[in-house]
Amino acid sequence: MNHVPRRVLVTGGAGFIGSNFVRHLLASDAQVRVTTLDLLTYAADRRNLDDLPGADRHQLVVGDIADAARVATLMRDAHIDTVVHFAAESHVDRSISGPGAFVHTNVTGTFTLLEAARAAWQGRADVRFHHISTDEVFGTLGPDDPPFTEATAYAPNSPYSASKAASDHLVRAWFHTYGLPVVTTNCSNNFGPRQHAEKFIPTVIRACHAQAPIPVYGDGSNIRDWLYVTDHCRGIDAVMRGGRLGECYNLGGGNERSNVEIVRLICAAFDRRCPQRTPHAALMRFVTDRPGHDWRYAIDASKVAEELGWQRARCFEAELDATLDWYLGS
Repeated sequence: MNHVPRRVLVTGGAGFIGSNFVRHLLASDAQVRVTTLDLLTYAADRRNLDDLPGADRHQLVVGDIADAARVATLMRDAHIDTVVHFAAESHVDRSISGPGAFVHTNVTGTFTLLEAARAAWQGRADVRFHHISTDEVFGTLGPDDPPFTEATAYAPNSPYSASKAASDHLVRAWFHTYGLPVVTTNCSNNFGPRQHAEKFIPTVIRACHAQAPIPVYGDGSNIRDWLYVTDHCRGIDAVMRGGRLGECYNLGGGNERSNVEIVRLICAAFDRRCPQRTPHAALMRFVTDRPGHDWRYAIDASKVAEELGWQRARCFEAELDATLDWYLGS
């Protein structure tokens, strides 16, 4: 039986993926009301929630997901029947220099939300807890390894991915031990509008626009599977409504590209837009690799495609052009 969300709590909804999902949900379902809970740390921005469709059905609450009293009150007062849990510390470099914040938000915060949902939803069947995770919990792939599936063993290699793996295990345990109705999605690397400037694609765009050096880790051969954020949001919505309880679903772009290839594609796009400048690829600078840098991620998204009919909407190049348009204000 499909889940019908009506009062949705989106944690981390002022961040990149969360704000895109809030926008998608309000635009696609005129009956839903959304409460965003966000601590508004450096990675979030109130402006990501400006000009929302159905803005009268949205409320922003500033707070910490690890604040048990605040979360419990919010669950009760807003009559929440669906939690979509994006809130997370997510930058690998920051997790290496300061892992404590990742344990607090990703592990303690997820535990706090699970307990609040369990207390608020006792005896209810019309509820759902959707946990947003990452492909990084699966570790790294070699050049000939098949893509990650939902059955791939966890092997996290950074404090970030380890903290997300821990949160995934908590969600699984609350389903099997307490019967909390949960679903989990593990996504590949996202890109698109409203992504924080420290992430890879915005960094390259910003450097090209400013004619500044483009930093590339190592030799640039690391491979990622790129997923456009609006495709991801549609996948989350499909799993939230129709996913089988207790199940995990991988959401990937089916688009493996090396880091240096991504840089060259963005540079070529700038060359077309600004032909009077020196070729932008000349701005590339190879820098010391990060510790424990996973070499390759790839997602097998056949399960969500077969069960729920989800697939990406456009080709990668068109999505990348749309991303450039947004960042450059075109």
